Amino acid sequence: MKRTLEQERAAHALSKVHQIEKTLDPDKADKFASYVERLPATILNNGLGQALATLLAQSKGDRGDPHYQLYAFLHDWLCRDDPQAPYRTAGDLMEAIVNNDRRTYLRAQAEALSWLNWLKKFAVAYLKKNGGGR
Repeated sequence: MKRTLEQERAAHALSKVHQIEKTLDPDKADKFASYVERLPATILNNGLGQALATLLAQSKGDRGDPHYQLYAFLHDWLCRDDPQAPYRTAGDLMEAIVNNDRRTYLRAQAEALSWLNWLKKFAVAYLKKNGGGR
């Protein structure tokens, strides 16, 4: 049975939250959840490209940093090998954003926000110290 796009979003987001649970200590996981909670508003205020560039800047190149991990998770979703992915098989998300047309950018932004709805719910439930799971 084929899953809906909404189910795919939920499954992908949940797998990323479980990855954070396994790799980050509780304090960093809590911070990650806070970053996830704020990111949709940042995207709506500044646009997807600037929001992602900010995550990269805040990570200072540290791939273990929660900011970078959030960027990498969005890259994984938006650039996956799937016909519904806005930047299908792009090697670098930022390159894809700056080198594609406005229509694709807006589609990617909408998809990022839809996926983040799931990530945010799961992050609060599983990662927040005063949330659900911990």
